[in-house]
Amino acid sequence: MADEKLVTMLKYSVTAWNKSRASRFSRMGDTDLSGADLKWADLKYANLAGVDLSNADLTGVNLSEANLSEADLTGADLSGADLRQTNFTGTNLTQANLSGADLRQADLTGAELSQAILEKADLMGAQLTGAHLMGAHLAGAIFSSADLMKARGAKPKPE
Repeated sequence: MADEKLVTMLKYSVTAWNKSRASRFSRMGDTDLSGADLKWADLKYANLAGVDLSNADLTGVNLSEANLSEADLTGADLSGADLRQTNFTGTNLTQANLSGADLRQADLTGAELSQAILEKADLMGAQLTGAHLMGAHLAGAIFSSADLMKARGAKPKPE
């Protein structure tokens, strides 16, 4: 369960959050924000690498240019989120709802997207090398110029 002090800090100041994360006392994978309510928050540039955000409500959040590498977003709701140029390298997005999300030029290299909902998501220019898409819902998703090299599982229909 999410630590409300950490949720408040993150919502209040991404700069303070990132400084805290960079401190020698903060380990990258020790932060639990599972189930957190962060909908519509402006988290642009946030360093959330390795953070547990499973089942978090991130509806409409701005996470553009954020670092979510190796984070756990299992079952998270990212519908309508701004995720442009976000780093999702090695991130677990199993059963995450990314419907209508803007993932243009996002890096999803090696991401786990099995059973994720990507309906009407914009993945134009996204990097999906080695991503796992088994059972993902892709209806209406835009994959123009996306790199699906070695992606596993479901493949979008050609445009």
